Amino acid sequence: MSPLVDCDETTPLLRDDDEDYRSRWRSIRVMYFTMFLSSVGFTIVITSLWPYLQRIDESADASFLGWVVAAYSLGQMVASPIFGLWSNYRPRREPLVCSIFINLSANIYYAYAYLPRTDNKFHMLMARAFVGFGAGNVAVVRSYVAGATSLKERTSAMANMSACQALGFILGPALQACLSFIGERGVTVQVIKLQLNMYTAPALLAVAFGLINILLVVLVLREHRVDDHGRHIQAINYISEDRVDISEEPEEIIDQVAVLTSNVLFFIVMFIFAVFETISTPLSMDMFAWTRKQAVLYNGVIICCIGFESILVFLVVKVASQRVGDRPVLLAGLAIIFCGFFILLPWGNHYPKIQWADLKNNSLLSKMSETAIAANSSLEPTGCPYEQTWCQYTPAIHLAQYISSDFIIGVGYPACNVMSYTLYSKILGSKPQGIYMGWLTASGSGARTLGPVFVSQVYTILGPRWAFSLICGMVVGAIGLLSCVYHRLIAFSVRHGSIIE
Repeated sequence: MSPLVDCDETTPLLRDDDEDYRSRWRSIRVMYFTMFLSSVGFTIVITSLWPYLQRIDESADASFLGWVVAAYSLGQMVASPIFGLWSNYRPRREPLVCSIFINLSANIYYAYAYLPRTDNKFHMLMARAFVGFGAGNVAVVRSYVAGATSLKERTSAMANMSACQALGFILGPALQACLSFIGERGVTVQVIKLQLNMYTAPALLAVAFGLINILLVVLVLREHRVDDHGRHIQAINYISEDRVDISEEPEEIIDQVAVLTSNVLFFIVMFIFAVFETISTPLSMDMFAWTRKQAVLYNGVIICCIGFESILVFLVVKVASQRVGDRPVLLAGLAIIFCGFFILLPWGNHYPKIQWADLKNNSLLSKMSETAIAANSSLEPTGCPYEQTWCQYTPAIHLAQYISSDFIIGVGYPACNVMSYTLYSKILGSKPQGIYMGWLTASGSGARTLGPVFVSQVYTILGPRWAFSLICGMVVGAIGLLSCVYHRLIAFSVRHGSIIE
């Protein structure tokens, strides 16, 4: 007997098994692509945020950069539970189309952030907040994939979704690096008053990707839901309460301690990575005296390489989790992240170049005001700003340290990321996960909100030694928490004895 499947009003309720299988995986691949485009939409401007912010508003400092980066995650944190709840009771294409439309509209706003005559930095802040609000659909994507896969399929599916996310992290900075050759001036389209340059072109490209995503969601996506054994169950999104499968387990028997712990661990993992991605551009400009254009290009290449590395990690994670389980992989990932940040601690007796230090030693140039020098774009100041007093007594971080740390964190973070929400989805079982995934995404977004603010403040005031030491302490705390509740982080079906681990 054919199972009950896709309940779209335009399609028959009963389907052939093969056709149902193909439809289910086509829909899952649309979710992969949606995650990929969401990742591209975030990273395509991340390496140019700081120089773009400096260009459109000279009053912006590194501390405000933290708020701009955090605005994206704050918007996502607010939106995730809303879209998650929406997806539990309505067709998922509704919250998906709405969120993507908000996202692409916000990217247009971002491209025009230079246009107002005052308070440009606040316009950029609002634009990034709305882009993040649109990215709240990640909760819908994760809940769909979790609900449309069996327990055996889920780790592989989640790893594939993370690989698509990593591809987005690769393509985003790579596109930004390519578009950096347009230059800061670029061309101006007078009819719509648009400056098309290395800062605005990536956002407009993200708009085009968003339009493609909407078409795929509308034309291809169908509702599918299976239990942990892979048997199809009725989709609550389309049917009335009297037709809901009464064999589902009630919500109260879910291990809430495991749920809370998973949220905390995911928060820590995302907090750590938010710190890493926020500080990379200012840190490299301070330590290596890179110009704005060099920082955008070089960090774009580095993040691109980390993305390729992450894809390899996901392939390894799929195999490793089958052999040793999800929890040991998560524990190993945290240990690797600790090593990455520990290596990044400054040491030695080499100090960073201070901005204007080379000019102050010249008797002719010392007569010129810094304002006059800064007005000449050919004399862009490079090095560590003299306002950051720690630059004078904190050793510089070597380029080898920076690259080594990037490589190591690029191994640990993807392993922790995919294992965190894979374990979470298994703990919840086959019940609709929209709201729960909304809270998980919100916890990650909260981390990405606080992380940039934390690191921009601590880094600006105290320097990299304090910032990275605190991160190392946080990772040790996460390892301790995971060890304490290790025995409770198991799949719902395993906990209730319906499946043997």
